[in-house]
Amino acid sequence: MTTGTLFIVAAPSGAGKTTLVGRLMADDALVRHSISFTTRAPRPGEQDGREYHFIDVQRFLGMRERGEFAEWAEVHGNFYGTSRAWLEQRMEAGDDMLLEIDWQGAQQVRRQFPEAVGIFILPPSIGELERRLRSRGSDSEDVIARRVAGALGEMRHVGEFDFVIINKDLDVALGELKAAVTASRLRFARQRARHPDIFRFFDQD
Repeated sequence: MTTGTLFIVAAPSGAGKTTLVGRLMADDALVRHSISFTTRAPRPGEQDGREYHFIDVQRFLGMRERGEFAEWAEVHGNFYGTSRAWLEQRMEAGDDMLLEIDWQGAQQVRRQFPEAVGIFILPPSIGELERRLRSRGSDSEDVIARRVAGALGEMRHVGEFDFVIINKDLDVALGELKAAVTASRLRFARQRARHPDIFRFFDQD
């Protein structure tokens, strides 16, 4: 049992996941965002090792063949993946790591990290999800329709997660996200791993 906890946060587009995760990390110094590897080119302002580890396709495929990724995916012709060894090192050091991935990535991660804590963020309704997507002003009606259909497919996997947050009010949802993080840290096995000096006096294992 590592001293750090691995959190998996998933949500359909428009549920507010990115905003909630950003505010959580601003308020909780123990939670660190996992930095993925990608084969896409850096965008203006991005730095290697900050937003992503930018590598070429050949190196990515080599890492994949060696089983170095806890999860990986191909999106719009580019590869993305999370280093299993890096996650393990950070959690051994006591960091709580957070992955923002979809349900398919979550399934991959849980196969290698069964103790990972899954948190799914839902919109309060499909109508509100559509409204949020339209408010961005960047997508056509066809794209919005596809995103809503995709969201319905993603939400069918909500039962695979440990905690579910319905993001109707951002401040309330943030409080619930923090509560899920705190509750996960207070589990017996995690407390014993973090505080062996306390448990050694009466632990029979």
